[in-house]
Amino acid sequence: MSASRSAVRNSVPVDRGTSQLVPFVWEGTDKRGVKMKGEQPAKNANMLKAELRRQGITPTVVKQKPKPLFGQAGATITPKDIAFFSRQMATMMKSGVPIVSSLEIIGGGHKNPRMKGMIDGIRTDIEGGSSLYEAISKHPVQFDELYRNLVRAGESAGVLETVLETIASYKENIESLKGKIKKALFYPAVVIAVAIIVSAILLIFVVPQFESTFASFGADLPAFTQLIVGASRFMVKWWWAFLIGIVGGIFALLFLYRRSPAMQHGLDRLILKVPVVGQIMHNSAVARFARTTAVTFKAGVPLVEALESVAGATGNSVYEKAVYRIRDDVAVGYPVNLAMKQTGLFPHMVIQMAAIGEEAGALDTMLFKVAEYYEQEVNNAVDALSSLLEPMIMIFIGGVVGSMVIGMYLPIFKLAATI
Repeated sequence: MSASRSAVRNSVPVDRGTSQLVPFVWEGTDKRGVKMKGEQPAKNANMLKAELRRQGITPTVVKQKPKPLFGQAGATITPKDIAFFSRQMATMMKSGVPIVSSLEIIGGGHKNPRMKGMIDGIRTDIEGGSSLYEAISKHPVQFDELYRNLVRAGESAGVLETVLETIASYKENIESLKGKIKKALFYPAVVIAVAIIVSAILLIFVVPQFESTFASFGADLPAFTQLIVGASRFMVKWWWAFLIGIVGGIFALLFLYRRSPAMQHGLDRLILKVPVVGQIMHNSAVARFARTTAVTFKAGVPLVEALESVAGATGNSVYEKAVYRIRDDVAVGYPVNLAMKQTGLFPHMVIQMAAIGEEAGALDTMLFKVAEYYEQEVNNAVDALSSLLEPMIMIFIGGVVGSMVIGMYLPIFKLAATI
């Protein structure tokens, strides 16, 4: 029954002669008296009622769809949304569904209003005679330069559906890799945050209780205990300044990282030197470089132009500058493997694989193999880091809490020893 209702709802024609369509929700009954409801954009309620009657549906309720109370739900279009969109487009076009129909079906199935609106806009542009490249170029935030270049190459070569499938696989792999990196960095950050919160609670609420007990001893406190009591007094008095300092410092760091290229480059270089985590970031940047270069080169994008798009996809400003240098060297005639070697960042194995690929005329194939190898290295390193961090976390938090407990009981031990 639901399938038939959906079919009827989707069969209601819509005048696409204008982009000024308003979303309506409607309820009605068909000729058999079966109740149905749906959602449909139209110029106005009267035109929608007329269209429903022509389809044999007697409308009982037709009203404009209300806007969400707290702004648009799902307002953000995420990279995962774009990856899923690419996969849907590739699947439908390979099945022979025209591009406009594909966009209409995909847009109609989206719950995210921003994504639905963007897809409808792309469809309208294509109906007006624009290419897919021209239509998505109006949305540069969601479709970056790399995506647009690949689509343009696919349209030029007449293999758009194949390129979209390649883009979908590429974006899915990149998002999976990003997830692994976030997991590797998020775990230690959470541990440090928990340690700070636990320490603050002990200093503000627990230590003052002990301090009032120590005052009745009438004896000098051990130096370590005095240190903890002094820290407790500071936190009780200035906890708000401490909180503002931490939160403000984090926001200031993020702000400077995004706005200052020098700051970003310095932090990215520092992260690459951190034990364990730095190696994960190195492997991630190499994997993203290899996969992105392979995808663009396979799609028919000229190598120099491909490297222009690849630079921003490495995820690290140190590697980004290195890729720009590779692009400049390749532009004047250097082989890719020699240009990579000059940067001093890429492992010997990667350089050798690139050299073999260039010599055999299969650079994209070899770079895909490099990407798969280093993505697996990242997966293994993240799993190993998680296993390594678990006992270290217990030791770290136990050391922080244990030190405070020992500091509080030292005067009691000292008093007991003198009795």
